[in-house]
Amino acid sequence: MPRQVDYEGRRRRIADAVCALIAHSGMEAVSLRDVATQAGVSMGAVQRCFRTKEDMLLFALEHIAQHVSDRANQRIAATSTPQAASTLLSHTLAELALLDETSKTQAHVWLAFVAHAPASEKLAAVLHDTYAKLHDLIAWIIRYGQDTQDFPRTLDPDREAHMLLALADGLTVHVLAGHHSPATALTTLQRHLDHLLEDASRRC
Repeated sequence: MPRQVDYEGRRRRIADAVCALIAHSGMEAVSLRDVATQAGVSMGAVQRCFRTKEDMLLFALEHIAQHVSDRANQRIAATSTPQAASTLLSHTLAELALLDETSKTQAHVWLAFVAHAPASEKLAAVLHDTYAKLHDLIAWIIRYGQDTQDFPRTLDPDREAHMLLALADGLTVHVLAGHHSPATALTTLQRHLDHLLEDASRRC
C-alpha cells in the first residue's frame, strides 16, 4: 500500500527550513538545493510542494506571519481572568515587536521579507494583509479598553493602532541593529503607552 505523504506538514517543514536559511544567511541564501538539505528532503520533494521559488517564499512568509499573529492572539486567549486593557495592549505590542530572545529568528526573517517586498508584488500583498490584521487587533484592544473605561473615549482606535504598530515595528529594527536592547525597547514601548493614556485623560 503506498505510503501516505503529509504534504501540508512537509510544506511547513520546508517553510521552517526557508526561514532558518534566511535568518542565518539572508534571502540570497535561499536555493532549492539548500532548502532541501536544510529540510532533510529531496529537491524533488521541494518541487512537488512548490512550483516555483516565489511560491515557496510566499508560503514561508505566510507561515511566519501566522506565527506572529498567533503569538498575539494567544496572549489574549491565555488571559484566564479579566486583565486591564492597558496591560493587555502593552503585552500584545511586545509580542508583535518580537523583542524576546526566542523571537530573534522570526524578527530577522520578517525584516528580510519586508526588505524584499518592493521587488515582489505578491510578497508585498501578504505583508499588507498581515499588517492590516495586526492593525485591526490593536484597534480592537483599544475599543475593548474604552468599553471597560480603561481607555478614554478621546482616543481614536484606528489612528492609535497605526502609530502603535509602527512603533512596535520600529523597535524590532532597533533591537536587531543594536540601538536598543530588548529591555530598553520594552521600556520605550511602555513609556509611550503611559504618555498616550496620560495625554488622553487630560483631554477628557
